[in-house]
Amino acid sequence: MSRTIDEVLAEARSRLHRVTPEEADQARHRGAVVVDIRPEAQRRANGELPFAVVIERNVLEWRLDPSSEAALPIASHDLEVVVLCQEGYTSSLAAASLQDLGIHRATDVIGGYAAWRDWLAGRPADATPPA
Repeated sequence: MSRTIDEVLAEARSRLHRVTPEEADQARHRGAVVVDIRPEAQRRANGELPFAVVIERNVLEWRLDPSSEAALPIASHDLEVVVLCQEGYTSSLAAASLQDLGIHRATDVIGGYAAWRDWLAGRPADATPPA
């Protein structure tokens, strides 16, 4: 049985409690880890969030699966992870993949980095700016 990418994306998102940039910012202030999965060229071209942990998409599962030999010290099945891509598509697939590994608090940002950057642009000067 074949499926389209739109069907795969819809299924992934049906399992997530996706968050707005504001909700993601609140989550990071309570200890969630924001993970930027964008490739380096995209981060360089569009900017970065200075508090995000960069784990490019091709190694994400290995770095956050606590049973992996390549796991980061923060890896835990109970880790609250907010995945961020450029516009919020790849991050949905990535967050669902993390949930498949048992990282049940994984989610992503609606609209991705672009939405977070736009949200920050409307914040007071003391809000966390994009790099």
